[in-house]
Amino acid sequence: MGDGGDGEGSTRFINQLRSLRGSRPQAAAEERCELCGRPIPSQHSHVVHVEQRNLLCACRPCYLLFTVQGAAGGKYKAIPERYLDLGDRVLSPAQWDRLQVPVDLAFFFFNSPLGRTVAFYPSPAGATESLLSLETWEEIVRANPRVAGLIPDVEALLIWRRAAGCASYVVPIDACYELVGIVRRHWRGFHGGEEAWQAIAAFFAGLAARSEPASSAAASGG
Repeated sequence: MGDGGDGEGSTRFINQLRSLRGSRPQAAAEERCELCGRPIPSQHSHVVHVEQRNLLCACRPCYLLFTVQGAAGGKYKAIPERYLDLGDRVLSPAQWDRLQVPVDLAFFFFNSPLGRTVAFYPSPAGATESLLSLETWEEIVRANPRVAGLIPDVEALLIWRRAAGCASYVVPIDACYELVGIVRRHWRGFHGGEEAWQAIAAFFAGLAARSEPASSAAASGG
């Protein structure tokens, strides 16, 4: 009777240990450079595959390799790290209406394979293209030299249209897709829901904190 009790107790103890071992969180998969395979930190740079529009995580040496114009025949480009606050006067309400973007968030960049500027907006389905009025876009570019200076494929004009005016930023293209991911994760129903708009507001607050004002950049020649 005593031996049987000890055996049952040992069995229960072993089962508990197995249960605890099984419940431990799995270690996060190590992030690696998608170009050379070496481990990289969670905060890292990105490279864009120009034709496929893929963003690739990159270690610093690989990233720097593709900062050289024409590297790899222009197939890959390093995404720059410039954040510029253009304020709320980049475009008028009438110009926004003529752009025919169906929501209050959009980003614009020059797509080299297509040979033209394209417009996208975040949606629950991902980044959705909107037909761009080239005449209105050219009007905006003429009035805003900073917009004219966007680096093709890797920099974008990101705009959030609000009642207080348009928040406008020059950002790396991966920041735009970060916003797309936020919308996909948090959007609920037709109008998005409070959680989604809080997440969007927090994203733009982060942009404001890290962006240099356009006037300061102009004074420094940046």
